[in-house]
Amino acid sequence: MDFRELARRFVNNGYSTFRHGPQKEIDASMRGESFVLFYLWQHAASIPPSDLSAAMNVSTARVATALNSLENKGLVTRRINTDDRRMILVDLTEQGRCLAEQRHADILDHTTRMFEQLGEHDAVEFVRIWERLAQIMPDVAGTPPCGPRTRPAPPPTRGRP
Repeated sequence: MDFRELARRFVNNGYSTFRHGPQKEIDASMRGESFVLFYLWQHAASIPPSDLSAAMNVSTARVATALNSLENKGLVTRRINTDDRRMILVDLTEQGRCLAEQRHADILDHTTRMFEQLGEHDAVEFVRIWERLAQIMPDVAGTPPCGPRTRPAPPPTRGRP
């Protein structure tokens, strides 16, 4: 079995798959503002931005940018935690909750149609394999083969003339 060739085929088809409508929407829901909306909607509780940062595996600055945008759109609110005034809590507005529910329903509709086209056997196998990948991914996703990604040191600067 040539696992490298299978990996090449998988990656090449992945690029093609993720460029198209339904999968593009699903992929977008896993990042940025959509992720924040879904995360808040699923947890149905006030969340500190640091929890969002950890769940998204991004910097708190990036989360702050997403929250600013969502707040400007009227989809989230931020407030000071009354129990710990140093902490900010984020909540969905009613408009944000409705949008998250609608986007979730749209993604389920797209995925349902995709599974219907696959057929029962292939759809069940796909989900089984996808769940298995979710289990093994943390073990595989260690340090990249080239070592940790670091920025090169800036070139030395010369003193002013």
